[in-house]
Amino acid sequence: MVQEKCDGLKRPALSCGVKIKKKLKAVAPYLGKFRPSVGQCCHQCTPESLGKKLRQNSPTLGFQNLLSVNEVHTRYRGWLVRRVCCALFVSGCKVYPSPVDDRLDRICRSNRVQEALAAVHSAPAGGAARGRRDRLSPYIPLINTHITPGLLRFLGWVMLKVFGSVFCSLQVNLNHVAALHRASQQGSLLVYVFVRQSVVDYALIPLVLFCHNLRVPYTLCPLQINNTWLRWAVQKVGVVLLPAGAPTEQDAEMDNLYSPIMTSLVCELLREGQAIGVSVSRESGQGGQWLARLRQVIKDGAISDVSLVPVGISYDCVPETNRQFGLCSALRCLWSLLWFRSGVSVRIHLAQPFSLKEMCETGRCRVDGWRPLQDLLLPTVLNNRISAAFGQRMMSWLLPPHYAPELAQSERDLSVALTLHLIYSSTSCMAVMSTSLMSSLLLHRHRKGVCASALCRDVAWLIEEVLFRNKDVGFGGNLVEVVYHSLTLLAPHLTIAALSSRKDPCIAPRPSLSATLSLCRHARVVTHTFIVEAVGACAVSAMLREVAVSGGPRRDGAEGEEAGGDMEFDVVLCQAELMERALQLCHLLPPGFMPPCQSSQSFALDAVDSLVRCGILIMEEIPRDVPVCDFWKRQGPLSWSTSDDPYNSDSECEEQDLHSYKLSQPSQCPEMLFFLCSMLAGHLRALCWATERLDLLHTPVPEAECVAQIHSYLCDRANKDKRHYDSCSEEAARTAVRTLIDLGVVEEQQHCGGAFLKVNPLFQLADNQQKLHHFISQYLYN
Repeated sequence: MVQEKCDGLKRPALSCGVKIKKKLKAVAPYLGKFRPSVGQCCHQCTPESLGKKLRQNSPTLGFQNLLSVNEVHTRYRGWLVRRVCCALFVSGCKVYPSPVDDRLDRICRSNRVQEALAAVHSAPAGGAARGRRDRLSPYIPLINTHITPGLLRFLGWVMLKVFGSVFCSLQVNLNHVAALHRASQQGSLLVYVFVRQSVVDYALIPLVLFCHNLRVPYTLCPLQINNTWLRWAVQKVGVVLLPAGAPTEQDAEMDNLYSPIMTSLVCELLREGQAIGVSVSRESGQGGQWLARLRQVIKDGAISDVSLVPVGISYDCVPETNRQFGLCSALRCLWSLLWFRSGVSVRIHLAQPFSLKEMCETGRCRVDGWRPLQDLLLPTVLNNRISAAFGQRMMSWLLPPHYAPELAQSERDLSVALTLHLIYSSTSCMAVMSTSLMSSLLLHRHRKGVCASALCRDVAWLIEEVLFRNKDVGFGGNLVEVVYHSLTLLAPHLTIAALSSRKDPCIAPRPSLSATLSLCRHARVVTHTFIVEAVGACAVSAMLREVAVSGGPRRDGAEGEEAGGDMEFDVVLCQAELMERALQLCHLLPPGFMPPCQSSQSFALDAVDSLVRCGILIMEEIPRDVPVCDFWKRQGPLSWSTSDDPYNSDSECEEQDLHSYKLSQPSQCPEMLFFLCSMLAGHLRALCWATERLDLLHTPVPEAECVAQIHSYLCDRANKDKRHYDSCSEEAARTAVRTLIDLGVVEEQQHCGGAFLKVNPLFQLADNQQKLHHFISQYLYN
């Protein structure tokens, strides 16, 4: 292989894999024995569903590569069968009936649709029936969506062939499939919920269920397909698309008829016994309105209950596809998939079904403690208070007012909590792929580069840490193949160089915008795995930074990584202050990182405790005359409290002992601490940079234009510094703007043309802007 020589360096095109393999060792033996059980129900919100133990009635079944179809999967044998085994396999898969005879009439007769038609229709009495039917004409193809067995089998065969050319494996946990079979036999109506990543998601889940003889769901797909024949084909396999005149999901929801018609359609599909597939956006929460409609159908008594199934889809590399399809764009998408990087694996986890009625109607998923973000943090930001207000951050924007407008506010809050819970559950059951491990290490631990041998040791260490947190990994084999496979897939985003003086090649991420953002997308699932530790580490970093700043001069406007003064690690950290810093940071996290059923105070306490378990912090021993465990020798009487609060504990009679902590390695900078801090640095830095451009909002600006301007500034700032490209994605800009709105820094004004944003007069003052900047930047590290 040809090598380029430049400045004494040899840059091979991954031919150093032989050298890398010599430095590798096999994965620890326990990896073949220990498989974390992922996707279990929430023990707090749905204990009854958790107690059904649908997965514990059979031995471990292992995984199946869905793309590896051979004669064993058919009823026939022979050399001819081996040539056509895929066609024979799909012909033997079970297809459930999908009646559509009088569905349109049933939806038209529903009270919900009748009231909506009466509100928007103004025709004379004689032509009322015909006028109402004409008003429903854009929605008739959606209502008549059904599943044709022959076309479903043909497209299933096509998808197996296409995905067999695109992916090297499509792994499915057979234990999860067996649990869904038991749930179906018990008569449960299944609703599959997954987080949107690619258009391929909408084809993978029906294909997996079809190949395992489960009912193929009606997939609610927020895509616009312009080609008539292509639109007709996907509607014949149960895909409910957007109406023909609506380019986006938001445009469709603006129609007063869309919400009642779709709610009635969902109701009728469930009455027919059909399964449904729903996608939810991680960054905007779009798709949560379908969960609100499910909740509304149950509350109206149309059906008794449904079982929600979070689905985690993990890719080695996520395929990039367009959101709108015509025939030409569909062919281009297919061509791009066929030219997609070979060797990509996919892992699908189907979580344990849980009852929607149990979660919403038992009162275990509570929203009464939700408060606006400005009530939680604004007094702390402006008044320099240490303690923050108690409560959960309200995220009502996940279900905008024009989405399902018929819902009461209490129902909307409950639907938002359900959406957040399902985003968290679906992300939690995603497997960590090898590319995710490699991206996280290169971004957050070895940004300046690392030799192959050290990288291999860190990969083995990170695998252990992931498994210890009950998170599954989406790969197997020895460490040689794992590292080489991930480096091969990430090669376009890496610089791999072999020094002439060393046999060990050096690997570093490319310092470019596209490479960094691609690695960030891969590393997101690792950040979700370590989010508790990351919050605690940022809280420790904020306190250490405060000690460093107080011991030396600080430049005005300097960020956390540029503040003057050297960090001092041999200091004592108070538990109460650590928890307050962690609590404040919890409120700044994007949606989906924290389960809504867990209080922020509990999460902050877990964040501090997790650092002790990791070995980053050690508890400082305080000399006492009387041991803490000796209650009889304590001075003063014990005062017992009585309360009807079920969360009240007898331990409240005791005096709370405040603990102190010290870093376990004060003589040197703990690598684990700053590895965890770096996971949230991109999000926090984007928010910090966004506060520098509040001058853009002195006059009302449309929200989309504001996000575009902030995104442009983030990119310019990163290009100017030649680093921190992980802070300039469009998603980071959108999240930063939404956080500033919730914080009360930016006011949102609704006009006929949409939402307009303007800076709050309180933050037009430079002093308050500086306080806000300092509050956010305290969590950034050097």
